[in-house]
Amino acid sequence: MSMERAGPERSNARSSLRRRRRTGDPMAAYDRLPPELRLWLAEAALPWSAGSALRVWSKALRACGGDTAEARRQLSHLERRRLSEDAPRIWGTRHPISAERPA
Repeated sequence: MSMERAGPERSNARSSLRRRRRTGDPMAAYDRLPPELRLWLAEAALPWSAGSALRVWSKALRACGGDTAEARRQLSHLERRRLSEDAPRIWGTRHPISAERPA
């Protein structure tokens, strides 16, 4: 049985987000993340890298004075916005999140 690797057009990772090569050990980087961020990532819809998640998390924490619940809400809002931008292209304009797409 052949184990053919699926290309981007056949995988479920279609997105307008830039793709980058990983450097280092992604699991070790994930393990170093704050516990609150790891909990949020466990339910995230997008495949966040540890580095980008930490950058956004740190920025959100600074913006809301260290309130982790508000930081999680900000990350969820950002993720939903990114999904709504990609939804029409990936799933079509009839997908429910497509209707949330900003003008």
